[in-house]
Amino acid sequence: MFTGIVQGRGIIHHLEDHPGGRRLQIELPELSQGGLEIGASVAVDGVCLTVVEFDEKRATFDVIAETLRLTTIGQLKTGDSVNIERAARFNDEIGGHLLSGHVSGTAQIIERLDIPEETMLRIQLPTDLQAYVLPKGFISIDGVSLTVGKVQDGAFSVHLIPETLRRTTLNLAQIGDAVNIELDAMTQAVVATVERVLAQRFPA
Repeated sequence: MFTGIVQGRGIIHHLEDHPGGRRLQIELPELSQGGLEIGASVAVDGVCLTVVEFDEKRATFDVIAETLRLTTIGQLKTGDSVNIERAARFNDEIGGHLLSGHVSGTAQIIERLDIPEETMLRIQLPTDLQAYVLPKGFISIDGVSLTVGKVQDGAFSVHLIPETLRRTTLNLAQIGDAVNIELDAMTQAVVATVERVLAQRFPA
């Protein structure tokens, strides 16, 4: 499990495509380097990946074809920055919200507005995710826990403080970029349950 509180930015040091997937070697931010083990879970731009090799500064991950298809991991290039979060431990402070690292899909940035002390991003959701994003709800964008702002016409806004921009890759986000989205599991469960009950009571 993760919390959406990104510990810093990693750098894609090396990548290698092979039949059925891709191998990534990432230089980790200093806060994420200690205590790594083979089999440990690390969120990379919000995608839960498993460590297969590591040294003092870098970790290597194998990514299967399905993950490449469903997320932005397949678009990464050597030198790109990614958000890194190590798995939460018992007794850790939960500063964001609980995340699984199982991305719900990708969405596209359609607007960016930079104003003093704040950046607003507006993001267009795919149709199948729109029902689960509600004002003031939680959402993860590239592994960053954020609060949903305005929701309209299948798009939603988020407001980023300077610390979020400093610590994560969202300061690099531009109109047209794709981002990984993980829906809040509780919101998704409630909406799905209500829809099912209504469908049973009022069949078409």
